Amino acid sequence: MMNRCQANVSLPAVFLFKHTLLITRMIEYQVEPNLSVDDYLDVLNRSQLAKRRPVDDREKLTKMVRNADILFTARSEGRLVGIARSMSDFAHATYLADLAVDQAFQKQGIGRELIARTHQAAGKHTILLLLAAPNAASYYPHVGMQKHDSCWIIPRE
Repeated sequence: MMNRCQANVSLPAVFLFKHTLLITRMIEYQVEPNLSVDDYLDVLNRSQLAKRRPVDDREKLTKMVRNADILFTARSEGRLVGIARSMSDFAHATYLADLAVDQAFQKQGIGRELIARTHQAAGKHTILLLLAAPNAASYYPHVGMQKHDSCWIIPRE
């Protein structure tokens, strides 16, 4: 069930273009329980997460989106540029299954904001956990997450 406690809010994203021109774009963050699978797939492809998700299995992607408890999006001029997809019991633990930001919008604080909003929606009394992609592992300490060495998995069949 989607936690709908967060209001839609726009925040500016600032970045440098060719090191000389400063451009500001408004980023709109919102809970988006009815996100289309096409938008989800598009942002996966524009981030580096597509290679770690079943992008060729539309039925599975649909289930992934529809069964999320918390699904935050970041949009710039209507275009989806970031997503945080999570499952939570809203009492003890929240699993951040996807954090994807369009490569053209990375290093602007969008991922950090999506993580913060996810944790706020689940409740700060819950532990927020994720499995990092190897090339993204160095990112998470910069946004206040702590490494935990005792994670165990049963691989997919």
